[in-house]
Amino acid sequence: MGHMFDVTTIIFLVLAVVIFLRLRSVLGKRTGHERPPFDPYSARDRESDAAEASTRADDNIIPLPGQGPSSAPSQASEAATLETVAPEGTALNEALRKILSADRSFDPKTFVEGARAAYEMIVTAFAAGDRKTLKNLLSKDVYDGFVAAISDRESRGETIESTFVGIDKADIVEAAMKGDTAQVTVKFRSELISATRDRDGAIVDGDPNAVSDVTDIWTFARDTTSRDPNWKLVATESVD
Repeated sequence: MGHMFDVTTIIFLVLAVVIFLRLRSVLGKRTGHERPPFDPYSARDRESDAAEASTRADDNIIPLPGQGPSSAPSQASEAATLETVAPEGTALNEALRKILSADRSFDPKTFVEGARAAYEMIVTAFAAGDRKTLKNLLSKDVYDGFVAAISDRESRGETIESTFVGIDKADIVEAAMKGDTAQVTVKFRSELISATRDRDGAIVDGDPNAVSDVTDIWTFARDTTSRDPNWKLVATESVD
């Protein structure tokens, strides 16, 4: 019985060795196409590096109106946008279409947002006598007029105390293409606290404690053939 056990044991041992050698010959062989072992930390680092590289690339990109994949909206989208500013069939709608044809980056809503920002900057700069800021936002003729008014005020020793409360409404009321120059007129309704003091500090105009309603009609222009995307104020009109 012990002899039988020894033979059986030897047979199983032999089989085990044979199986082990075969498995080793299969599993232990490298073909050169093995995938490296997964390392979650190195994978996370690669993702982090890729995101960081993407961020660095994005830092060098400054999106401008009218550029990028969305810079060419469909005609239906353009029509819908224009109709929110001027109903289809109106003279204003047709004028805006002509500007859009000359300048594919033009968008009425974006333009109004920029005009609102420019309006506040110009009003504030005029009150402060900030000629540098005004020069970047006004045409030469308008700039000369503003500077003359500032110089006259300064010669009398007067100063303006002004607080810009906000813009209640800003609407495009006129538009036109004059040659290659696009012109858009905006009507602003704003609130302003303003008082003019003489050299002795006495108030000669306005009220430092009262909010005044102000209505201005301003016209902005831009040469559509120019690479400069900025619009400049070319005409002003105050409405009492």
